[in-house]
Amino acid sequence: MKVLFGLNEEIITILFKSKDCREEDDVPDFVVHEFQQYKKKGEEVEDECPFCGGTMLRTKKSPK
Repeated sequence: MKVLFGLNEEIITILFKSKDCREEDDVPDFVVHEFQQYKKKGEEVEDECPFCGGTMLRTKKSPK
């Protein structure tokens, strides 16, 4: 969990990994749930890699 934006609330994050550059990034769970609304059942949420601009997918391991 991380504290974001100077708030005292802990934010739960989900670890994503780039398919291209293999960098990892923690994405707030509320963002992942927002993206999930627009996916069909069983479809994975994808995000854009902030490092290389490629596709990021959720990893199986826990965030740092």
